[in-house]
Amino acid sequence: MKHTVSLKQNHAFRRLYGKGKSAVSPSLVLYCRKNRLSCSRLGITVGVKVGKAVVRNRTRRRIREAYRIHEESFLPGYDLVVVARVRAAHAPYRELERSLLQLADKLGLRREADRP
Repeated sequence: MKHTVSLKQNHAFRRLYGKGKSAVSPSLVLYCRKNRLSCSRLGITVGVKVGKAVVRNRTRRRIREAYRIHEESFLPGYDLVVVARVRAAHAPYRELERSLLQLADKLGLRREADRP
């Protein structure tokens, strides 16, 4: 990912949950908040309810790849947290990708030229 770094600090996740804007789909939840940096920060959360470690890691990789492919269409300077719901583990990749893009559109995180 060229313009995105990982979000790893617990306090940053909690700040996003508390003060960020959110959008919900059946398989994902997206939280966002503007940061004062030139790059975006991405955090992905997959809870134990989703499945065992192999399933959680595969879900995390699929979400990260969906973001990486469309990273250029996202506006820079945002903290993003994607929370995978139980349905994300069994959803096809294209559904996860479509869901992520729809949530980003709801929150106004994508460039106008890249929106459908």
